Amino acid sequence: MKIAAVQMVSGPDWSDNRSQALALLQQAAAAGAELAVLPEYFCLIGRADSDKLALQEKWGEGPIQDFLADTARTLGMAIVGGTLPLQSGVPDKVYNSSLAFDTSGECVARYDKLHLFRFDNGVERYDESRVLEPGSVPAQFVLKARDGRDWRIGMSVCYDLRFPELYRKYAQDGADILLVPAAFTHTTGEAHWEVLLRARAIENLAFVAAAAQGGTHPNGRRTWGQSILISPWGEVLAQQAEGPGVVLADLDAGLLQQRRSQLPALQHRML
Repeated sequence: MKIAAVQMVSGPDWSDNRSQALALLQQAAAAGAELAVLPEYFCLIGRADSDKLALQEKWGEGPIQDFLADTARTLGMAIVGGTLPLQSGVPDKVYNSSLAFDTSGECVARYDKLHLFRFDNGVERYDESRVLEPGSVPAQFVLKARDGRDWRIGMSVCYDLRFPELYRKYAQDGADILLVPAAFTHTTGEAHWEVLLRARAIENLAFVAAAAQGGTHPNGRRTWGQSILISPWGEVLAQQAEGPGVVLADLDAGLLQQRRSQLPALQHRML
């Protein structure tokens, strides 16, 4: 199955981000991708954290969700919509939600980001809990490829990457692919992004698809980029440094089973 990790440099205008996302998704579909993953905050990286509150949607309705559903249906390609702000019921807070749409445009999974990023090195300061409400449960979905094979897919977002227990749960439940849409800062990405992603692939013997924001945004924030597709053996299959683009690779189900058979580490857990 061919998969695409879509890299963007989103800004504060939903219309502009929509156009950028559509062009990249069309590029992915034209290249034969059966699943495309957009980055975290694909719809908006505002000038302030609170900007996302104005764009929040009710679960199941709204222009961002309509865009994802319509595009998946039109292109005949499953799409995981990075993240978008969904109403949480908590005043002045939203969920940072990743939604998966199948080729009919049906939403088949919703994952609300569990772990909320906080970072302060004296120069850069981030605290997602100021406007985000954390999710409470992991989420997986099954995608039937064109060749008839079922792929089980585990969902996560950005900062979740630092919490391996989430991915181990997915592996225990049979996940073949782990998704990591992200907007890693340049500082933390340069230090930890690739090594963490490769570790999640290796320890869980699963493919990893990480779609990132990658560049300097209108608000001055610089994201690391390096959207990447990784094999269950930790090998980098494809990668892009910065700027908008589509990272493509064919995921080999036979290779997945071979590696798990050669090294049955998932069967050797003691704790």
